[in-house]
Amino acid sequence: MTQIPGEVPLSSAPLPDGPGALPYGTPDAPRVAVRGEATLEFDPEYARIGISVSARGTDRRGALEDLTQRNATALELVKSYGDAVRKLSTGTFSVQPRLRDGKRERVHAYDGRVRLNATVTDFTVLGELTTRLADLELTEVQGPWWGLWRNSEAHRTARQQAVREAVTRAREYAEALGARLVALVELADLGAEVSTPPPPPYPAAPGGMRYGRAAGPPPELDLEPQPQTVSAQVNARFVMSPPRLD
Repeated sequence: MTQIPGEVPLSSAPLPDGPGALPYGTPDAPRVAVRGEATLEFDPEYARIGISVSARGTDRRGALEDLTQRNATALELVKSYGDAVRKLSTGTFSVQPRLRDGKRERVHAYDGRVRLNATVTDFTVLGELTTRLADLELTEVQGPWWGLWRNSEAHRTARQQAVREAVTRAREYAEALGARLVALVELADLGAEVSTPPPPPYPAAPGGMRYGRAAGPPPELDLEPQPQTVSAQVNARFVMSPPRLD
């Protein structure tokens, strides 16, 4: 068989969807590139709270003893809620001298502080726990910060919805040209993310903390879970049948 000069042998021509194929396809197998997006809302799966326990004394040993006792009281209270608290950990611990201004620096008091982190999964006890903690002497509570677990089903649902959106969009483009989708060439995950910002660092305890507490149990705080927005994006390329352009 005589080969026409300049003609590419069939054996060396790139396949429409194989290695070496042009990113824009061929007239017989054009490609369509789309992006699929999904933004969904889910109920939070946990709430994080921060607990700052403080103590002050005229000598270092006294401040340490008071801080140790108050820290133990806070830990015992949180642990009393059992499985409702998924995680409990100690963040930072500090004891520092407080200096009196004057010609000579003198230590007139010692400030101690322990910070605890608690992750609560049973929201029915969250309001009661936070107010009971806040009712303890020299104890400050921050939060809650709502969130989803890394392996949450919510992330999987958002990713699958983004893929379905990409297929739907590509099919609509193909149908507009009188064609149909033939094959998927590429699917690129752009990542999934929760729009809720991470919890801020614990602020310094205010100087006017309460040293006493009223008689009787504290009122229970009504806390409404904050919905979590999960977003996912994918890029997809498809091969479609030859369009009808007439």
